[in-house]
Amino acid sequence: MAKYIVKRVAMGILSIFIVATLTFFLMNLVPGGPFVAEKSISAEAQAALAAKYGLDKPLFQRYLTYMGDFVRGDMGVSLRQRGRTVSDIIFSKFPVSARLAGIAVVISLLLGIPLGCLSAYNRGKFWDSAIIVFATCGIAIPSFISSVLLLYLLGSKLNLLPTVGLNTLASYIMPVTALAIYPTAYITRLMRSSLLDVMGQDYIRTAKAKGLSNFKMIFKHALRNAILPVVTYVGPMLAGLMTGSFVVEKIFTIPGLGREFVSSIVNRDYTMVMGTTIILATLIITANVIVDILYKVIDPRINLK
Repeated sequence: MAKYIVKRVAMGILSIFIVATLTFFLMNLVPGGPFVAEKSISAEAQAALAAKYGLDKPLFQRYLTYMGDFVRGDMGVSLRQRGRTVSDIIFSKFPVSARLAGIAVVISLLLGIPLGCLSAYNRGKFWDSAIIVFATCGIAIPSFISSVLLLYLLGSKLNLLPTVGLNTLASYIMPVTALAIYPTAYITRLMRSSLLDVMGQDYIRTAKAKGLSNFKMIFKHALRNAILPVVTYVGPMLAGLMTGSFVVEKIFTIPGLGREFVSSIVNRDYTMVMGTTIILATLIITANVIVDILYKVIDPRINLK
């Protein structure tokens, strides 16, 4: 197990390096720059700002300088929010986005797993059809569409929930719901198909022959093996919710990392884009490593190499 973890961590570090390298060069190859849009300053002033932040140096030299600073824990200063470091901005905004995505993950698991089991338990019946319709609609509707619908119905039309910020517990309901709809629907379908597959295995037929009820057979024997695909999905789901929350944060005016990331792309804030991308890549890789280790905990028969 220890050897496997060390191997995965090394692969993760290599993956982060590749992501950082690709992001740096692709970002800098796009025409324009962080100071071009500032019409109020002269070309000489723009050149002076570029020299101050080292943007006048050759691209590969800037890359080596940035990676060297990053290895030492320095992600640089924001090119647009002057006087603030990228680390300060990220770690002040990240908890808001993480809290939002974390709540959505918990809601998705608490709803998706039971709904998938209920659908498999009532295969071919009314509740199975109703849950499949919900899951299909949930997968088909993007988060920004559901956000707009929630804003219009619950915020504007009925005036039941706050529409801006995260100042109260009630203000979490709409953004969390918008984020949780898709993963809940996906987990429901994943859980249903996996459970139906497991219920066709020999040990389940043996349990049925011994006279176990369908309810006990599903929730005591089949669920542990059927839940493995859901565990696989948790890592990418968390990463998807973190990045998906960027649009939702923009719609609901939430002061999280998503709004900063979108603004940094629009403003060509190179250091901010790099820092946010690396943090998100690290989050995705860490989540996947944890999921792989959980495989062994859930099913001891799995041999990690």
